[in-house]
Amino acid sequence: MNVAVILASGQGQRMGQDIPKQFINVYDKPVLIYTLEGFQKHPEIDAIEVVCIDGWHDIVRAYARQFNIDKLKWIVSGGSSAQESIRNGIFHLEEVCQEDDIIIVHDGIRPLVDETVLSDVIVKCRQYGNAVTSLPYNEQIFVVDDEISTVKYIPRETLRRVSTPQAYRFGKVDAAYHRAYEEGIGIHGSSYTNTMMVELGERLYFAAGSDKNIKLTTKDDLEMFKAYLKADKDKWLK
Repeated sequence: MNVAVILASGQGQRMGQDIPKQFINVYDKPVLIYTLEGFQKHPEIDAIEVVCIDGWHDIVRAYARQFNIDKLKWIVSGGSSAQESIRNGIFHLEEVCQEDDIIIVHDGIRPLVDETVLSDVIVKCRQYGNAVTSLPYNEQIFVVDDEISTVKYIPRETLRRVSTPQAYRFGKVDAAYHRAYEEGIGIHGSSYTNTMMVELGERLYFAAGSDKNIKLTTKDDLEMFKAYLKADKDKWLK
């Protein structure tokens, strides 16, 4: 079984709106629904779990009914951080999933997940036990020396940009979260499943990525999302 764990537990304060950004309507549809539709339509996704802010569970269920997201099986309360929210989602699946089931973790505010990207993450996870969406890094990276200057750079050929979706065998990621929270490893700050796994000594495997797979953090990101949607509607564009 392949289960998508979709994070919709952030408050989205940087967007500066009155409601969490995953619930903002774009062309009469919430951002979260665009995300869920990508998983709903994918033939290899068997079930969806949404990790949600308390107080929004019924709204998610109502949206799922309205937009025919019938793969949505569970809604779980989020935590005080992204990492804690993912943990809640993983632990909730302990009585549902088998060791070899594949868990796909994805941000609810990345609504343009590509079918080929999602497919490759699943294929690589079957092959290696995990897979993280990634892209080459195309900018030059310099290391700060004294706050106003630098004498060192990192060759961009040695870097990859990693985001979601990420896929893991359930048995491995479930055990990893138990160990991480028992030992306080990889759970602080902006840590995520991928960084936690590395801190626990796991090797991660790269899967395909897409530049369209943007994360909606600011108003500018929202405008870019609208532009992508409009471009898709313009049939004359090749």
